[in-house]
Amino acid sequence: MFDIDNKIWLTSQEAIKLCKESFDKISDITEYNQQKMLKAFIDSKVSESHFAGSTGYGYGDRGREVLDCIYAKAFETEDALVRHNLLSGTHAISTALFGVLRPGDKILSITGLPYDTMIDVIGINKASSGSLKEFGIEFEYINFSENNEPDYIAINSRLSNKANFYKVIYIQRSRGYTVRKSISSSVMKKSIDMVKKLSPKSIILVDNCYGEFVEKNEPTKFGADLIVGSLIKNPGGGIAPCGGYIAGRKDLVEQCAYRLTAPGIGKEIGATLGLGRELFMGAFNAPHVVGEALKTAIFASALFELLGYEVSPRYCESRADIVQSIRLGSSKALLAFCRGIQMGSPIDSMVSPEPWDMPGYDSQVIMAAGTFTLGSSIELSADAPLKEPYNVWLQGGINFHSAKIGLLKAADNLIKI
Repeated sequence: MFDIDNKIWLTSQEAIKLCKESFDKISDITEYNQQKMLKAFIDSKVSESHFAGSTGYGYGDRGREVLDCIYAKAFETEDALVRHNLLSGTHAISTALFGVLRPGDKILSITGLPYDTMIDVIGINKASSGSLKEFGIEFEYINFSENNEPDYIAINSRLSNKANFYKVIYIQRSRGYTVRKSISSSVMKKSIDMVKKLSPKSIILVDNCYGEFVEKNEPTKFGADLIVGSLIKNPGGGIAPCGGYIAGRKDLVEQCAYRLTAPGIGKEIGATLGLGRELFMGAFNAPHVVGEALKTAIFASALFELLGYEVSPRYCESRADIVQSIRLGSSKALLAFCRGIQMGSPIDSMVSPEPWDMPGYDSQVIMAAGTFTLGSSIELSADAPLKEPYNVWLQGGINFHSAKIGLLKAADNLIKI
């Protein structure tokens, strides 16, 4: 059916055998999270009437309010702000930071430098119009320790100094364009417990992108005050066409809503424009789809390790996000991999990805994403900056069986270069 070298087919069969135990663990997590989501829908008394769209100001939009309720229940938080006009994960995080911070406040990231697109938002090492730095908000960070976890000694030292009060403690759950480990539940709990003990008045804000429904508990279970993410990643289930969410303490969510709209108005307005059904359906399908994306990542790890590439995490390791890193070693291999992913995609399979100067990044980036929703990271996609050591970051796969073919096409492309 597909023109793929027989060596790749045989290697894939071996990879599937290696993945069995990990697949079983993912199925258990998926079932738990899917039941949690079903309970959120039932407890929120969702009905057909909630799918009706509103226009104009969107006053009294019950669907909008109930969707917020579903996310709050699924994430075990006091409140949530779920909106189609939160345009990306970066926009949602920016909204949250500007919502809770004021001039003179300080942020401390305990997971190193944040994802590339947050650099301009914060104003790190450069002048960015409208950045947090321009508003007099200071940013500091602590790099990971040698054992690939947050540096608890450095965190303790920094937070024990009462002269340095940090209004926000920032945690990035996913690895971003790094090969460090994503933040697991156990590490998240340990980190939050330490912060709460040393600086109880600090707001713990977690960039939750790529991490939703990967484990049985979200960071809010362990005391995170706010979690933030994108609906075209995990929580949109491959159905939401756009949007983002902010969930957590009610007072903080309200401040974020005031930033998104206007002070005194907050969550009371916002037309849904007929997108309700997709946002509800996406949320409901999210745990299952995340399970498929995890199986895709695990299979990719096993397949490319068998083919001789360095991978992170390995197929047998636990995961806290859907991202799989593969070290390809050269720009030629990186281009071949991404073009193979594109060839195995349902949309634009005939297109050959090319590197480009993507806004928010310091080098050219290549992206393969034959997706139904432009830029969707829960659908099979791969992207990487064109710089050494030429790692590619793979994520998504709304169904494993289709995503598997994309990976085989990528592998087939690599052995032909």
